[in-house]
Parts: sequence; C-alpha cells; structure tokens
Amino acid sequence: MWRWVRQQLGFDPPHQSDTRTIYIANRFPQYGHYTPQKFIDNRIISSKYTVWNFVPKNLFEQFRRVANFYFLIIFLVQLMIDTPTSPVTSGLPLFFVITVTAIKQGYEDWLRHISDNEVNGAPVYVVRSGGLVTTRSKNIRVGDIVRVAKNEIFPADLVLLSSDRLDGSCHVTTASLDGETNLKTHVAVPETAVLQTVANLDTLIAVVECQQPEADLYRFMGRMTITQQMEEIVRPLGPESLLLRGARLKNTKEIFGVAVYTGMETKMALNYKSKSQKRSAVEKSMNTFLIIYLIILISEAIISTILKYTWQAEEKWDEPWYNQKTEHQRNSSKILKFISDFLAFLVLYNFIIPISLYVTVELQKFLGSFFIGWDLDLYHEESDEKAQVNTSDLNEELGQVEYVFTDKTGTLTENEMQFRECSINGTKYQEINGRLVSEGPTPDSSEGNLSYLTSLSHVNNLSHLAAGSSFRTSPENGTELIKEHDLFFKAVSLCHTVQISSVQTDSIGDGPWQSSFAPAQLEYYASSPDEKALVEAAARFGIVFVGNSGEIMEVKTLGKLERYKLLHILEFDPDRRRMSVIVQAPSGEKLLFVKGAESSILPECIGGEIEKTKIHVDEFALKGLRTLCMAYRQFTSKEYEEINRRLFEARTALQQREEKLAGVFQFIEKDLILLGATAVEDKLQDKVRETIEALRMAGIKVWVLTGDKHETAVSVSLSCGHFHRTMNILELLNQKSDSECAEKLGQLARRIREDHVIQHGLVVDGTSLSLALREHEKLFMDVCRHCSAVMCCRMAPLQKAKVIRLIKISPEKPITLAIGDGANDVSMIQEAHVGIGIMGKEGRQAARNSDYAIARFKFLSKLLFVHGHFYYIRIATLVQYFFYKNVCFITPQFLYQFYCLFSQQTLYDSVYLTLYNICFTSLPILIYSLLEQHIDPHVLQNKPTLYRDISKNRQLSMKTFLYWTTLGFSHAFIFFFGSYFLIGKDTSLLGNGQMFGNWTFGTLVFTVMVITVTAKMALETHFWTWINHLVTWGSILFYFVFSLFYGGILWPFLSSQNMYFVFIQLLSSGSAWFAIILMVFTCLFLDIVKKVFDRQFHPTNIEKAQMEEDKGSVSSAYEFAESKHRGEDSGHLLAEACSQQDSCCTH
Repeated sequence: MWRWVRQQLGFDPPHQSDTRTIYIANRFPQYGHYTPQKFIDNRIISSKYTVWNFVPKNLFEQFRRVANFYFLIIFLVQLMIDTPTSPVTSGLPLFFVITVTAIKQGYEDWLRHISDNEVNGAPVYVVRSGGLVTTRSKNIRVGDIVRVAKNEIFPADLVLLSSDRLDGSCHVTTASLDGETNLKTHVAVPETAVLQTVANLDTLIAVVECQQPEADLYRFMGRMTITQQMEEIVRPLGPESLLLRGARLKNTKEIFGVAVYTGMETKMALNYKSKSQKRSAVEKSMNTFLIIYLIILISEAIISTILKYTWQAEEKWDEPWYNQKTEHQRNSSKILKFISDFLAFLVLYNFIIPISLYVTVELQKFLGSFFIGWDLDLYHEESDEKAQVNTSDLNEELGQVEYVFTDKTGTLTENEMQFRECSINGTKYQEINGRLVSEGPTPDSSEGNLSYLTSLSHVNNLSHLAAGSSFRTSPENGTELIKEHDLFFKAVSLCHTVQISSVQTDSIGDGPWQSSFAPAQLEYYASSPDEKALVEAAARFGIVFVGNSGEIMEVKTLGKLERYKLLHILEFDPDRRRMSVIVQAPSGEKLLFVKGAESSILPECIGGEIEKTKIHVDEFALKGLRTLCMAYRQFTSKEYEEINRRLFEARTALQQREEKLAGVFQFIEKDLILLGATAVEDKLQDKVRETIEALRMAGIKVWVLTGDKHETAVSVSLSCGHFHRTMNILELLNQKSDSECAEKLGQLARRIREDHVIQHGLVVDGTSLSLALREHEKLFMDVCRHCSAVMCCRMAPLQKAKVIRLIKISPEKPITLAIGDGANDVSMIQEAHVGIGIMGKEGRQAARNSDYAIARFKFLSKLLFVHGHFYYIRIATLVQYFFYKNVCFITPQFLYQFYCLFSQQTLYDSVYLTLYNICFTSLPILIYSLLEQHIDPHVLQNKPTLYRDISKNRQLSMKTFLYWTTLGFSHAFIFFFGSYFLIGKDTSLLGNGQMFGNWTFGTLVFTVMVITVTAKMALETHFWTWINHLVTWGSILFYFVFSLFYGGILWPFLSSQNMYFVFIQLLSSGSAWFAIILMVFTCLFLDIVKKVFDRQFHPTNIEKAQMEEDKGSVSSAYEFAESKHRGEDSGHLLAEACSQQDSCCTH
C-alpha cells in the first residue's frame, strides 16, 4: 500500500529488472518455478501531476523559490506573535501569487491529461487466444502481438514479426520522432516472416531477449530464439527490427509485431524533453539584488530594534503613564522580547522584498514569447514555417549573446545537394548539361581539351560503343575504361539506404547519359541529401537504382535489369565516418562497396589512383564542395564465410555489441581498391554573409563547428564572410602529440602578438582540438580569444559541446548561443546558454531540443538585434523598477518609526499594504515590459552596433542597480519629509478645524507615492499605445476611486475601519492638493533634469539613435505638411485658373 502511494505521488517508479526477457504472446514456460517479469502498462503520461499529488507537489515546487518561502515565514511569524500588521497583508499577496501560478500550471497539466487520455484510449488490435481482439492502447502488455494497418501509428515499440510481404519487410516514416520524412525499411527474421495470419502466429513459440529501455532512437540490441520442431534457432535483432511508437506504417497493408517496450519505457516517451533548466543572466542578477534587499531589510529591523531599546532605556519612555505594562510583560524574558520585537520589525518592513516580482516576470516572459511566433519577418513562406519558442525563460538572454557557435551544413547552407564533379580512376569529370565532361585528355585525344563521356546505355558490346558513342576510346583499352566507370557508378547506386516511392520504372535508364531520367516516374527518398544527389546523378548517367525487393537490389545498366543480392549493410557511424554494403553480383561474386570521408577511406586503400584522387579531393574541397570517396573489395568464398560468421556473432551478442561490431567492421573494411571520389555542392542560404557581418559588427564572435574536411570548411567560410581575405588565417591542424600541439599553440600565440593586423582567424581540426583541450586549455583559449573568427572542422558531436563548455567556463563567462539543424547538433544546442534549432532537412531533432527554432539562419539577426534587445531592456527595467517602487513603499514606514518611539505602528492601512503591488502599481510595468520599443525595430536591425550597448548585462550592473535604489530612497525621503514639513504641524488644514491624524498623514504619503511611481513609469516609456495610456492613467484613477469607496462606506465585514472618511477629508483640503502636486513635481523634476543632462552631454549610442530617429520623424512630418500645403496651394491656383477660363468662355 505504501509503495502504491509513493508511486502515485511520483516518488517511487516501478522496479526495473536488469535484463528483459519477453515470451511472445505471453506463453511462459510450464516447467519449473518461473516468475514472470513485471513490466509497466502502455499508458503514456506526459502530465506532471495527479489528483492526489497536485497540491503537495505544486506547493513544494513553488516554495522552493526564495521569495515565496520568505513570505511564508513572514506569514507564519505574523500568526504566532503580536505584529503591527495583520497576517492578511502578507498572506493575501502570497495566496494570490501561489494561486495564480497553481491555476496556470494546473490548467496546462489538465490539457496534457486530456491529450494523454486520447492517446491511451485509442483502439488497437491484439492477437489473444487465437483470435484478433479490439482493445484500448493502454491495455497493451509487453509480449502481446499487435496488428497495425497501413497509415496507422505504432502504439508501442514493436519487434516486427511479419508483414503482408513474403520477405517480411515494411516501410515506416519517423517524421514525428526525428523529422525525417524518408521511408525507412524494417525487416522481420525469416522464421517469423512467413507467419502472415493470426492462426499461424498463434503457433509461434519464441523468446525475445533485449536490452533495457533507452532513449537512443537508433540503437537496439536483442536476439530472438525461435523453437521449431524441438530445435532452437537464434536470430539477431537490431534497429532494423524495431518499430518505434509514434512512427507511421507506409506502403504496407499490415504488419504484426510483438510489444517489447510499452508506455513510458518506449523510446518516444524516454525522449520527452523536460523544461529547460537553463537560467538567464537576468535571473541571476535578480537573485543577487534580492539578497542585497534582504540584507537591507534585516539591517533596518536590527537598527529599529536596537533604537527601540535605547529609547526605552529612559523610564518615562519604557513605561509611560498611559501605557502601563502587565505583570506578565514585566516578568517575560528580555531575550525573547528582543527576538519578538526584531521579528515584528521584520514583518513591518517585509514589503521591501517584492513578492509579485516573480509572478510578473513569469507573465512577461510567457506573454512576451508570443511576439516571436507572431513576427512575420521570421516566417519562411517556402517551407510554411514560423519561429517557435520552446522555452520562454531565456527571452532576455537573446540580448546578451557574445559567442555564436554554428553548424555549417543545413545551417549556413541549404542542405540541397547537387552533383557537380567526380574523380574516376584518377580522371576528373564535371557535369555540364546532364553530361560528364572530362577535364583531362582521353586516350585518343592528345590535345587535352574537354571530352564528353556518355552513358553505357544501349551498349551491348565494345564495338558498338566504339562506333556509336561520343566517349572516344580505342578498342584495346575501352573495355577497361568502361569497367571502371561502370563499377564506380554501380558502387554509387548500391552503397546507400535510399528508398523509392514509385515503381513506374520501365522507361528509366534506357537513353543516353544526358538524360532519359524522369524524376516524375521515379522519386528517391533519403535521410541524407548527399545520398539522394549521388543516386540521382548515377541515374542521369545511365546506371539507375530501380528499387529493392527484400534482399534483392535492382539496378538498370545497359538497358537491362541486374539483380544484386544484399548480404549485409555496415551502417554509418560518426567514429568510422563511412558505410558499406556487401552484395552478391549476378555472376556470383561477393563484393564490398564502401563510401565515406577521404580521411577514413584512403588509409584503408591498397590499390587505385590514390594520389591523384587525393589531389582531386583537395581541389573539390577548395571549391567548397562536399566530398566522398568510393572504394570496393572482392571476397573469396572462404573470406566471406569468415566475415559472415564474425558478423553473426557480433550482432547476436547482448554484451558490448557495439564494440564487437566496430572490430568486425574494421576487419572487413580494409585492403580496399579505390574507385574514385564524388563532389556535391551545398548552396549557401540567402543573406548568410550579411547576417555574419552584422553579428561581427554587434561585437559577437562567430565560430563554425563542422564535420567537413578543413579545405571545404575554409572555402565555405570565405564565401559566407566568416573569414575574409584581409584576415590573418592561423592553422592548428594534424597535431600528433601533446608536445607538438603545445609548441604549435605557442607559435600561434607569438604570431598574434607580433602581427599587428586588425583581425585573426583560426582553423583547428578535431584531432588537434582533442589534444588542445586535454592539456593546454588555457593556452588554446588565449589564442581563441584574440581571434575574431574560429573554424573547427572534422568535429564529432560531443567535441562541439566540449568547445562550448570550455568557452562558458572561461574567466569572462560569456553568454553563448549554438545554432544547428541536425541530430548531431543537439549536444551543443543543449550545452549553450541559448540553443537555436534550424527547421531544416536533417530532421527536427535540433528544433525539438532547442530553446528557439527558426527556419533560416538569416532570421538570427532580427531574433537577437530586435527581439533580444527589446526583451532585455524591458525585463531589466521591470526588475529595477520593482525594487525601486518597493523602496519607495517601505522606507517611509522605516522613517515613521523615529516619530512613534519605534512602537511598530504602521504608517499605511492594511488594505493599502496588501493592494500596493497587486493592484495599484502592477499593470503599468507589466504592459511596459510587453510593449515597450525604446527605438524603432528597423533602426536596431540596421545598426547592429547598438547591440553592444546592452551586452554584458549592462542595464543590470551594480552601478545601475545602485542608481535605482538611491532614487527610491531619495523619493521616499521626499514623500515622508515633504508631507511632514508641509502639513504635519498645520492645525487648520481641515474645514472643520480638525488636525491631520496618523491615518491621514499615511494616506497622503501613500497617495504621493502611487502617483509618483506611476508617473516615473510613464517617464521611462518611449512607445505609447492606447493600452499604455489606459493602464498608466487608469491605475491612478483606480486608486482614487477605490479609496473613495473604501473610505466612504462602513463595510459590515470589516471589524475595524480606520480609513473611514479619511481619504474624502484629505481631498477636501487645498493644502493637501498643493502638497501632492509639489512633491510629485519635485521627485520627477530631479529625474527629468538628470535625463536631459545625460542625453545632451553623455548620450549613449542608443540615445543618439533615438535623437536621430526623432529628428527624422520631425523632418518627415514637416515634409509631409509642406507637400500637403503645396498641394493645397496648387489646388487653389488650379481652381482659380479654371474659374478664370470659365469666365473667359462666358464672355
């Protein structure tokens, strides 16, 4: 029972076994004492609370905030001891803040519950008791056989058993999981693939052993043991066997699968991202200011307590005749009395800590984040994508960025690959108008001019080729050349994971190389744009990948269909940086085709034109093209048997499977024969150069982190403006040891000191970076800090995150921003202070795991220079203003104690204490923090240098904080002493001859304060809308109307009403009105004088831009008026001319 209660409260998740053994259809062994493992049900729970734990869990989370916990303590103190103010003064604001936050969070969670119930109640088909039964998704158990039809979503993580196809394959799309829209092929093991009916599946006796649930979408290790005729058959299970919850079945009528992970243990559920725990610089400043004000509060309470006892040292003040102590008070402990008095003063001054600050900041961030999504300038029409905000906690951090770390492919570039050039057996070709053009001399062409290479189509023998083709060759060497090109493009057509959506392929590939390829008939889908571009290029040149049927890959060559049996796929991984396929050719040969980065292919090659190809690859890279090398290897029967055995052992291993597979892959992918290299172009996105230049003008350093080789990366950097021609480019490449790396870094540091150039750029590769980060972090950082642009190439995903981490923890602690579009960018996006995902073609993982998502890199400039600038200025003013108005509020309370013998008498009525922050002064600052535009957005975007004025948290510096605090104290002194000296001793203020009393005096101070702090907000506002006018002047009007009603009526539910008729009498006094106007003017006059003086003699860049904008507005208005005036004059002249003409005609 206790465990169930803990589980319901969310503190004790169900126990997870170390291993997972699943009996298909839950047919457990009948012998022995077998205890079935317990697995969770298939409920998806995205909600945070339940009916049972909402109140305790929500309260616990809210009271973790310092301000809420502080006010709770104050409220409890007011309940326990005799304090000068009612517990309501602290309890009501606290209750309001807690209730508003709880309602907001409860409503959001209620919506999640509704969504969960829809998902969990969806109907599904399950095989039970030899038949197909309908049940709800939440009732699926681990081990159940589930039927899924075409276009349906998989309700749990299933291991594929069979499909409507004989080979047991099916196609799925995982767009909802990772954004990849390509069709992925999954296959069943042969023994279960033939079980295509419910009756046949009911006879299946099998056990699945697999790893524990983990979040990695692309990793799954297991094995299936099938019992057939008393014989056990073991088959490996990998990612190709697992159908993930959330994916959708495509191009397949139906499948059957066994549930292995259910509910919150599915990979989709494990990938649910909790709210970002990143904290902005503003929030950290808020906490610092809060501590300072807490120290001020405690100091005021201690001073008041000490002065009270100092004053009461005289007997006449300790026990005056009108306030005799009781016997109990005389005998009570002095220490306890001192503590009680200290706590009472603490309660009296506690409103110096603004409890409503947090709820106002939350509202400002939440509501303000909608402006990013609504901004049409951040909308991309082609992809129909608008900017997204995944967390609103970091809005103001967009205005503080000092470093931008960006991926290259898909972020700076379009990620739309076009085949441009290739190198085949040492000869370089480029595609021109759908034909391959050789740049070198052909065997019978000594002139060295460009010669055209056409397709192998319609060629059945060499003589036909020699006679009828424009590929000029001689009979004796023609066969060899044809074989080289044939093998190269076959490698391109077979070594990939491309899928085809159409089967209308009869007329494809039968024409010459320049193009009988019709994309309308044959459409390729690929997870990598590179693969798609290469397969399409091979099809244009006559070797067409037609599709695959189970283990058979079909390729059209020479106008005829060839079938290759796919034996093994050696998947791509970032460590190997290559992928391979092992196929059996129609002739029976076993061939390995390998494709990958030149750094991973060339070292493994023992044949082919290695040196020439390497030169060509470098030339391609200098043009900014993306390169891949192609190689092959032919196996003997004995070699293939050994490879097949090793692969089976590694793939069926449950322990260290990945390490064993890596070892086998390395054993296979060696002794290669190099075929050549491909080069594809990835175009730059629109306005990338302008955006990078604007970032540099704003004082932001841009680092490019990419996996490309350094020649390609440097070429793209130069073309996009990241590096420019006048920049001194430093290189840290191919370092082999720590000592070598340290020496090189020392040389670079000396060059930077000695070279008196304005800007330096640094290029560093992944291996050198690893050495630099291992032992020489400080030296590496010194070099980087003096470089205005840094390019890191050949980077692994974790290295990207390490680089950002290194910058974050450097002594300056700069604010970092990472932007990328692929799954390999997620680690750096999550590491940076602000993570931005590009909604590109490499999936949506980056966008899903980011704080903000945009469609194009160019939108980054407006996001930072406009939205970031506005958000920062707004929230910085909001925080400072809140502390200012609370100093104004409580300081008169402290000063008043000097005039009432520190008797803890309150200056304000309890209702005013309660409503000051909630009603009277809350709306103007909230609306300001949402709508303020202190300068035109176009000016901010066109003048990136203005971004420098707000960097390094300048608006929340200690100097600015002290100015606002000093301003608050000075205004408070004017409120209190102005009221005291102007009317405090005047006996004839009221019409009936009565003097001002305590409550009248306090109300006068409060009235001046409400008007002044509201008018101060008006002075800070530059961008006035009707909403600003409504809440600013409406707040003052509301205060007067409320006070008239509150003090003008005897309310029956109030036990005492000190304010009865006080406000009405105050307003009936002319002296009071004079005092209010004089004090408000005095407070604001000093502020206005300071503002005018600063703008005239020490203007900031922003203030200069404001004045230029104002002049522009005035001149525009003047020109408009002049043109209008000239138009009126012209109209008068024209009218007079017409009238004169009419009169002439009349005469």
